[in-house]
Amino acid sequence: MKKIKYGIIGAGSMAREHILNISLIDNAEVVALSDPHEDSLNQCKEILKTNVSCFKRHQEMIKENIVDVYLISSPNFTHIDILKDVIKTKKHILVEKPLCTNTKDCLEIKKLTKDYPSVFWTAMEYRYMPPVSKFIKEIHNNTIGDLKILTIREHRFPFLKKINDWNRFEKNTGGTLVEKCCHFFDLMRLIVGSNPISVYASGGQDVNHLDEEYNGKKPDIIDNAYVIINFENGARSMLELCMFAENSDMQEELVAIGHKGKIETSVPSNDSGKISSNLRIGMRDGKTKIENIEVDKKIIEAGHHHGSTYYEHLAFLNAIKNNSVPEVSLSDGLIAVAVGEAAEKSIKLGRLINIEEIIN
Repeated sequence: MKKIKYGIIGAGSMAREHILNISLIDNAEVVALSDPHEDSLNQCKEILKTNVSCFKRHQEMIKENIVDVYLISSPNFTHIDILKDVIKTKKHILVEKPLCTNTKDCLEIKKLTKDYPSVFWTAMEYRYMPPVSKFIKEIHNNTIGDLKILTIREHRFPFLKKINDWNRFEKNTGGTLVEKCCHFFDLMRLIVGSNPISVYASGGQDVNHLDEEYNGKKPDIIDNAYVIINFENGARSMLELCMFAENSDMQEELVAIGHKGKIETSVPSNDSGKISSNLRIGMRDGKTKIENIEVDKKIIEAGHHHGSTYYEHLAFLNAIKNNSVPEVSLSDGLIAVAVGEAAEKSIKLGRLINIEEIIN
């Protein structure tokens, strides 16, 4: 298989993570970068250590026609317009989450990509964290029986600084429950194997960014929340998010309970230095199984998502090679945004939101 040539649009921190992970894969390479900020381009070029074509505007990259894949890792609010341009090329697309900042824009992209001839993949890499992948496999193998309750907890650090502080405002990100938590809503839907029907959330901005101000405006992004989701098949799930919990040993914890037993696992925080975590299965009949799941240190060091970006690229490239259906589709990205949007709306209005209010 010839090397797949990536062009990365948006040269920020996530672009750097993608570059590091692509460099670990023999049949892929980054050949082009696009970003209006020279410093961002230079930081990516330093990591690449190879000749790479650089552009200030993504339209210039498209015009050169030198890539097989457009990887979009630009600020959330730019996705809609960039996607409209990139879709016209009919090339393979890997777009960072969230697909767009709101469901309306996601639906527009879905309409524009009807019968799309190449792979269109939404980057929901949390699926590919090794302990999470094993967790999902055990549930889908019916190890704990019919899944009834799923809980995901993330205790982590605040949002990092970004160019022009774009990630401090809901209008740019979609809100924390879209920007950050679309990962978890995607996981929940994948694990449960059913579509969400309603969302209720409680949350607020209670600790982070309260003293910050940008051009006379104060940040308006949530830093903690509980989100409860009901699914068509009768299962329910809950997200617990806290973004002022920097000194956590485990950044994510997942618990699923079925009619036969319980399964739980966790994902270490970057600062913990850990490269492994346990997956524990406890059956109602008293049987217990504990498995330690270790990730190659080289892969861990290539990013901030416990190896998931590397494994995501392997799956993405495999879809290109085999001309197969993407494991994470545009529709997956759309529904994850819709749940996040419903959760944000639930907090504002103080009531349960039916998904049909968001996707109509």
